[in-house]
Amino acid sequence: MKKGLSSEFMFQLFALLTAIILVHAIYVAVIRPSADAQLEAQMAAQLAGEDVVSQRSFSVVIRDFEQEACFILSLWALSIMGYKGRQNVREQKLLEEELLSIPEGTSVLPEDARQYSRTVEALPADQQDFLLSRTLQSALQRFATTGSIPAVSDTIREQCDVESDRLDSELSMVRYIAWAIPSIGFIGTVRGIGDALGQAYKAVEGDISGVTVSLGVAFNSTFVALVLSIIIMFCLHQLQLSQERLVLNCQRYADSRLLRFLVASN
Repeated sequence: MKKGLSSEFMFQLFALLTAIILVHAIYVAVIRPSADAQLEAQMAAQLAGEDVVSQRSFSVVIRDFEQEACFILSLWALSIMGYKGRQNVREQKLLEEELLSIPEGTSVLPEDARQYSRTVEALPADQQDFLLSRTLQSALQRFATTGSIPAVSDTIREQCDVESDRLDSELSMVRYIAWAIPSIGFIGTVRGIGDALGQAYKAVEGDISGVTVSLGVAFNSTFVALVLSIIIMFCLHQLQLSQERLVLNCQRYADSRLLRFLVASN
């Protein structure tokens, strides 16, 4: 478990660094030069007295630093959820395997528990740390030591409840990112409105170009942040649903393929 947590932490750190480098490189090489060129052309046309219809392209909408930060955080959150989703798929595939080959009508006594646990112990090291493997191992060990079916049932339920809490707590970083993205968007809104108010005297003199650019920063940052937040929250809910199904399927697997075959010793 510690090794798994360490590898996951390293993945998250690498994903964050990759997101920062990738997004910033795209902004420096493509987005900001394109947006600046379009804004300069519009301002030049306005100063020349031409009637200009402002057309805000995608690069103009996302050009500011707040939007860049939002994209970095979004890419990081999606990477974390992708990692956890891949792990969840691997654990779901284990549910399709016949880990305990107990024929119908067979009665499993406490002294037989050790024999059936060997199948789980023979799994690869990484699969032994899966929820299903740990649940079956704990249930068989409890049955071997206590010979009590209610105790085994409690062990299965407790193991699944603990796993459910663990999976939920590990998504706290993604929830924080989902909260931080709209907050960064609102920071851009405050900055843009502040800049617009600082250039109000120019608007009185007839030059509204600076005010319009600042108001564009204000509204664009909030728009982009809210859109990205909606995407992140949708993916987060889908991941949570998948994890909840995994826990329920593991509990159902243990009940149907192990618990109903157990016979308490007299």
